[in-house]
Amino acid sequence: MIIDLVRIEINDAKNLWTMQVKAFEDLYNKYQDTETSPATEKVEKIIMRLEQSFTYYYFIVVDGVKVGAIRVVDKKEQGKSKRISPIFIMKQYRGKGYAQEAMKAVEIIHGENDWELDTILQEKGNCYLYEKMGYYQTGKTEVINDKLTLVFYKKD
Repeated sequence: MIIDLVRIEINDAKNLWTMQVKAFEDLYNKYQDTETSPATEKVEKIIMRLEQSFTYYYFIVVDGVKVGAIRVVDKKEQGKSKRISPIFIMKQYRGKGYAQEAMKAVEIIHGENDWELDTILQEKGNCYLYEKMGYYQTGKTEVINDKLTLVFYKKD
């Protein structure tokens, strides 16, 4: 399988936002995490991030089709971890290894070491993916509501 990462420019903000809202819709409906869900973010927040010099958004493209996106925060400073936040695959393309391949691809671009991310502890499939990719739980968690706890991961 060959995936391409295509850097997202400011003029694609609305498309990215639309995909993100749709991709996180089911998780939002399940957990009702209004303050933290990417499904509830405004397009202005996406635009603000795209304008940051240290934010890199990429469409995840397979056979010319945008199947998802990944955001990398990389301040390119010694001792500062890079961060994935968020990564998503559209519902109809899940379970095909695209997220895993996208994570490998950003490591080629931004370096293999010193990464962090967080995910929903209750979403065992997400936790499994990140652990399979070499991430480990830091021990830090954050309770968002009675249904959802964030768990934090690191990869050295």
